[in-house]
Amino acid sequence: MRDKQSLPLIWLLSDARNDARLEEVLAALPQGSGFVFRHYHLGPAARRARFDTLAAVARAYGHVVVLADTQEWGADGHYGTPERLGRGLRLATAHDAREMQAAVAAQADGIFLSPVFPTASHPGAATLGIAGFHALADRSPIPVIALGGMTHDRARELDWPRWGAIDGLGSTKAA
Repeated sequence: MRDKQSLPLIWLLSDARNDARLEEVLAALPQGSGFVFRHYHLGPAARRARFDTLAAVARAYGHVVVLADTQEWGADGHYGTPERLGRGLRLATAHDAREMQAAVAAQADGIFLSPVFPTASHPGAATLGIAGFHALADRSPIPVIALGGMTHDRARELDWPRWGAIDGLGSTKAA
């Protein structure tokens, strides 16, 4: 596990939409990237089996493995709302200043702040945009990971070192 200052810069989040290519994308990510296993669409047994498979692939490439759940499946940490973070590396989700404050109060190690840009996950939803993201993230005492419509090009446009994507990592050219 890593300390707060050495959180991975690039994070892949799993989803039903990207499941078919996850092994390929995990292999193509820079060594030491982060992987958040979500797979909310699967039942408990299938979800655990898929976690075990993908965690092994991710670890083979030196990636940090985080579970979106409070289960203790051997992940390096947990991802979710501040009140539902398990042990290990604690990565909270936030969408506004109030939720960021809750993440800090919960002693999260990092915050996934979203949505920065329009996303396929939440079509038509309001976004933070570049200025809104920076207004929140620049004041955070803990590392912030940009999420929501992120791609390599958008990470450069945002000028933010840490970012994650569900769909935006199909190409692995350097950010």
